[in-house]
Amino acid sequence: MKRLFILSAVLATVLVPLATRAAQLVELSQAPCQFLDIEIDHGFKSAAKADCDAINAKTMTQRMQTASVMELKAGDYVFRVENKNVPYELGFWLREKDYDWRNPIHKLTKISVSGGGLTTGKSRDYEVTLKPGEYLYSCPLNTTPDYRLLVTK
Repeated sequence: MKRLFILSAVLATVLVPLATRAAQLVELSQAPCQFLDIEIDHGFKSAAKADCDAINAKTMTQRMQTASVMELKAGDYVFRVENKNVPYELGFWLREKDYDWRNPIHKLTKISVSGGGLTTGKSRDYEVTLKPGEYLYSCPLNTTPDYRLLVTK
């Protein structure tokens, strides 16, 4: 009977959607070419992804020297990402630092959460369970830097 209870508890933890568990909320806002919560607002202007590519080519090295590194404890999270004032659709991608999207094994064994559809003024939630380690997050559609996230026990 005790084994059945333990198995039921484990299955419930795995099968219950993250939204129904006590997940912590992390709110992030995107402006052109950057996340505002990690860097100071540089006031970049962008009408298209190519604008951010050019801005980042000139400024990314210096910006990353002063950008914050987010630190969280392992656990369940909801990353609420907002398109603050970017005039085109954005997304969000959080993944383990060594994640390689071309590696089919990584798609099964590594943590990665992503999605798009963030139009101006809209936000979207991304649910993820983080284990200890180093992660990167960015917006490939807005061409932001790869920001660092450290997760501890």
